[in-house]
Amino acid sequence: MYELLSPAGNFEKLQAALLYGADAVYLAGNRFGMRSAADNFTQEELYSAADYVHRRGKKLYLAVNTMPHGHEYPALKAYLQQMAEAQMDAFIVADLGVLALLKEVIPHAEVHISTQASIVSPAAAQAYAALGAKRLVLARELSLEEIRNIRRALPEQVELEAFVHGSMCVSYSGRCLLSNCLTGRDANRGACAQPCRWNYSLVEETRPNASFPIEQNDKGTFIMSSKDLCTLPILDRLMEAGIHSFKIEGRMKSAYYTAVITNAYRMAMDAYLRDPKGYVFDPAWLREAESVSHREYDTGFYLDSPLENAQVTSQTGYIREKAYFATAVEWDPSQLPASLKYETEGGKLCKFIQRNKVCRGEAAEMISPRQTGLPFRISELYSETGEPIESTPHPAMLFYARIPFPVREGDIMRSGEN
Repeated sequence: MYELLSPAGNFEKLQAALLYGADAVYLAGNRFGMRSAADNFTQEELYSAADYVHRRGKKLYLAVNTMPHGHEYPALKAYLQQMAEAQMDAFIVADLGVLALLKEVIPHAEVHISTQASIVSPAAAQAYAALGAKRLVLARELSLEEIRNIRRALPEQVELEAFVHGSMCVSYSGRCLLSNCLTGRDANRGACAQPCRWNYSLVEETRPNASFPIEQNDKGTFIMSSKDLCTLPILDRLMEAGIHSFKIEGRMKSAYYTAVITNAYRMAMDAYLRDPKGYVFDPAWLREAESVSHREYDTGFYLDSPLENAQVTSQTGYIREKAYFATAVEWDPSQLPASLKYETEGGKLCKFIQRNKVCRGEAAEMISPRQTGLPFRISELYSETGEPIESTPHPAMLFYARIPFPVREGDIMRSGEN
């Protein structure tokens, strides 16, 4: 009945999303997706991704949600022909021309209408449903009551999808021209330069060298930079509003971000599904969401209208929290260097691949699927060949650490509280 949908900017992020609880993943190829700066997937990688996802009983959606200009349609048609046998569970589209071409090239394709289409009314939702859309990704500017009204107006088989976490846009559901005007990079064709995140000053035209910051503090103001969406505190209300798919934004974020945020929402959704009437929000889930790099959080417009809640951030840049140290990798303990003992009173040795420098003696936490961070202190570190080391300074180096509780492949080591 409910689906947790996570982003995948590359194969590592796709694996993290599935391991940490996503029911489905969305991604894009090298063209026609709204995040052209993400790593994205080649044709061969898209076929491999579909096989990987389906072998795990999950779903895969391909974003083809830019607004292509006329001269791009021959290339778009060739791209869709390449994807005809890729076994995608659905295609996410925003443009009516793309929708028509998709139906021509892949008649059996399941269609999801992107949030870029700005569906904000029952009438618009019904119109897209009449065109054959299986799912509607709602505009971010809707309240919960408006979502309930849209749900009541649709046939039961038409699903609703809504964003629950991630970056928000100052423009209406992402339909923005500012990037194109300032940099020549068209946000509606996947190349947004995010000028809404820049600092701005006021200049009087006869005094071009005298700029006046439009500010509320000494770091300038961000008059167009939105807060990040986080609906964990109100997730139960969203689940009761008729939404089928709960979407996390972030194809350009890290695999750590994908894992942690997916994990937090997975735990919250599972708790609600176990006992909807007795559901109680656990602040530990929000602490998990706060452990990744993010802007100020807000619950979006679900509880407030755009006129009541401007959602403009008051802080410069990102709030950075936990450091991502390493990921546990699969290994055979029988291959442990002879100088090392696998198990002691302090725990078992586990093998990791380094993501950021970690030092012996540091406080750390280990997160696992459907589990918040478990604290411990890094008492022992060894190189891959068995020598004791004080730190792991080399990117992607393999190393051993002794952990006082069970660790599985894919578990994540991060910084803890000293």
